Amino acid sequence: MHAEIHGHRGARGLRPENTLPGLAHALELGVDALELDVALTADRRLVLTHDLTVSRVTSADTGPAWADDPLFPYVGRPVGALTLAQLRTLECGIRLPRDPGDRFAATQVPVPRTRMPTLSAVLGLVDAYGADGVRLHVELKSDPTRPELTADPREFTELVVAELDRHDRLGGTAVLSFDWRILAAARELAPRAQRYALIELDTLGSAWLNGLDLADFGGDVPAAAAAAGGTAVSPEHVMVDGEFMKRADAAGLPVVPWTVNEPGRAAELLDLGVAGIVTDYPDRMRALWAGRGLSLPTPLSLPGRPTAAV
Repeated sequence: MHAEIHGHRGARGLRPENTLPGLAHALELGVDALELDVALTADRRLVLTHDLTVSRVTSADTGPAWADDPLFPYVGRPVGALTLAQLRTLECGIRLPRDPGDRFAATQVPVPRTRMPTLSAVLGLVDAYGADGVRLHVELKSDPTRPELTADPREFTELVVAELDRHDRLGGTAVLSFDWRILAAARELAPRAQRYALIELDTLGSAWLNGLDLADFGGDVPAAAAAAGGTAVSPEHVMVDGEFMKRADAAGLPVVPWTVNEPGRAAELLDLGVAGIVTDYPDRMRALWAGRGLSLPTPLSLPGRPTAAV
């Protein structure tokens, strides 16, 4: 069998998430797909961030973008209310866990003075690594239940597609979203790109599913995902069992569960026949893959630098 390793937010368990150092580390370990999150700033720039408000865990204020900025401090404010210049002042290379039990604090290596990157910068990084064989999985962060924080889904998708097209990356990209309005827009705007229908137990309502009602599909999530324009379904891993896999097979959709960090659970999912695993720890998955004799994605490096593969 063939199954892919997808680096979640780069390699969140190993390096700061959604940062250039984190994405580079995932490429150097070797992944089939590089997953990242994007949101839209007040000045219509695409930046990497998982949260629609500036996270107190992944970001810290360093100072205002200009003197007497009334929006400073920026942490806790909506990303869409801040400009790129304001967001670029944030320290994004040191994890600041609010919970003493934060599971990444012990394994994530800090990279101080790291800034929030743009999608354009990420595409430049991928080009520098010659990562033509690594698929970019761009998750558009959109919450239909919080419109005050969320960009217009059509405009947002148009901007992402235009940026990917500018770098000639549409053919090697997947568009991901929990907000299935994004899938509909991507199906029209970027038919060459794959479309991953993200789903978790908290996003089963019709607001998230672009007006679809799961009851009309007999509760069949993969069937609904196919109807919404998905080319793959990417559920929270706790949703995946034999019955889910049967339904996905009937819908013609590969299953790529997230976020799987324990090799034991990953092994169970591989036995069920998933097409890939989204993980914060690509190194752990590579060890599992190697033990099973599965093909491994090639580690990459910048010219003149050794790889970090394990």
